[in-house]
Amino acid sequence: MRLRALLETDALGLRLLGGEDELDRTVRGVMTTDLRDPSRYLSGGELVLTGLAWRRDAADSEPFVRILAGAGVAGLAAGEAELGDIPADLVEACLHHRLPLFAVNETVAFATITEYVVRQVSGERAGDLAAVVDRHRRLMTSGPAGGGPEVVLDLLTSDLDLRAWVLSPTGRQIAGAGAPLPGPLGAALAGHHLAATRTGRRAPHRAAVAGTTYALFPIRNTGRGAVPAARDVRESVLSDWLLAVEADASDWPAARLDLLQGVTQLIAVERDRRDAARTVRRRLAQEVLELVQAGAAPAEIAARLRVAAPVLLPGLGVAPQWQVVVARVDWSASGQTAAAGEIASGPVAQALLEEILVDPAVSGPDSADRIAVAHTGEEAIALVPLPAVITAPADGDDEQGAAAGSDGDDADALADEPGLHADALLASVREPLTAGLADDGRLTLGVSAAVHSAEGLRGALEEARHARRVAAARPGRVCAAGHHELASHVLLLPFVPDDVRRAFTARLLDPLRDYDRRHRAELIETLEAFLDCDGSWTRCAARLHLHVNTLRYRVGRIEQLTGRDLSRLEDKLDFFLALRMS
Repeated sequence: MRLRALLETDALGLRLLGGEDELDRTVRGVMTTDLRDPSRYLSGGELVLTGLAWRRDAADSEPFVRILAGAGVAGLAAGEAELGDIPADLVEACLHHRLPLFAVNETVAFATITEYVVRQVSGERAGDLAAVVDRHRRLMTSGPAGGGPEVVLDLLTSDLDLRAWVLSPTGRQIAGAGAPLPGPLGAALAGHHLAATRTGRRAPHRAAVAGTTYALFPIRNTGRGAVPAARDVRESVLSDWLLAVEADASDWPAARLDLLQGVTQLIAVERDRRDAARTVRRRLAQEVLELVQAGAAPAEIAARLRVAAPVLLPGLGVAPQWQVVVARVDWSASGQTAAAGEIASGPVAQALLEEILVDPAVSGPDSADRIAVAHTGEEAIALVPLPAVITAPADGDDEQGAAAGSDGDDADALADEPGLHADALLASVREPLTAGLADDGRLTLGVSAAVHSAEGLRGALEEARHARRVAAARPGRVCAAGHHELASHVLLLPFVPDDVRRAFTARLLDPLRDYDRRHRAELIETLEAFLDCDGSWTRCAARLHLHVNTLRYRVGRIEQLTGRDLSRLEDKLDFFLALRMS
């Protein structure tokens, strides 16, 4: 179809702002984006729809339009809902690059234009997508009358005799027509897709599993939830959905391939809508995390948790327990476009952790409604509620101490613990994620014990972070560790080289020994007692026959001399190991 035909369709509400001489350009597709650089998602001939969220000032328009013109798009349609009148700098840039520019009336949804373009383009090329796009509006609506991606997949089956499924990057089924896809098969298909994407092969990817051939189409996340201006495939490969079709597409005509590409565009719009629903949960997690890391009063954190509970645990009138899960994705140097240190790993880890925490036995994109994940720097941090009421010891420290001391107990004892377990989280996703990480990526994950109050969240966060570091010390592309493994460090001490042991203990303990020799301050003895009493000021002071203020002075002197903080779990553990190795 031609751009002129869009302008002449009153229902689309398009108003021409420039490029009248270019209206005979052919439109081959449509794409909605707010990325500052969407070039990697463009193949030429698209009508690009944008809400102008990428524009911060007038200087942003020229490079954006230059990228579109260089990609060979047919035209640009800008919505008036965000800024009102289209900025003059955008109009000027389009005139300079001879790119037709349309204004979209604020009363017209981008979904309406997308539906119309896909219908017209597909009707002209193949004619077999008409039934699908006629019901596109049902895809875009929620509730029983909507049906989501299943509507399109049902029509692919009934009208085109194609069985298809929408899968997450780990192979979990998000939508499908007919019988569910077995979990191992979904994981295998996702692994094929991720491996092919990492090698840069052109989609659709062909995969043969158990004697059946599948065509795998990427579903690009180009809306508000997308990684901004992705420069490297590693920034999105672990978060994009895929469409798996039971067919061999190697001999398909171009019209049929265009048809399936149109279907992926429709599902991508639905993906963006579903991602937007996670915004509230992510914001709640971020607020709680900031309070915990800032050392806010437990009462303030508890108040924030009470706000979060109705969102994460609708209908429950009891205070849940909470677990903290920390994940990190690290990339080594390679020949990719962006250097490893420049890859935005935090948002990727956030999206991936949201996926990992979904029960693999539950299908559908809304099964993550009780997962709140924030990201800070390169880490993703999940606040996971445990709605079940568990009878716990009155002293949380004693519970943690018992867990730490039960390293030799049988596995059944661990299985009886409430909540998430590190190894179980990765059991169903290890294969596909290993394919996506290829030979230059690593995913490490740490899980805390369950805590029963806001006061325990800071310790849980430190515990999860340290467990992740334990996982990072292991070989393999995908590794996890739980809180119960922290006490097993002492088993590794005999295998530490002597020079490493000496350097480690000297760095931590020599300043204290020197101080004790000069002042007879007994800092080493105080440190041993403080750790043995699990950081309890009262018990430690009683053991050493000291006033609590005297004990606080000595601990403060230890921290001053070593630069460590004895309120932090990782620093306590370092001192514990140094004393054991000395």
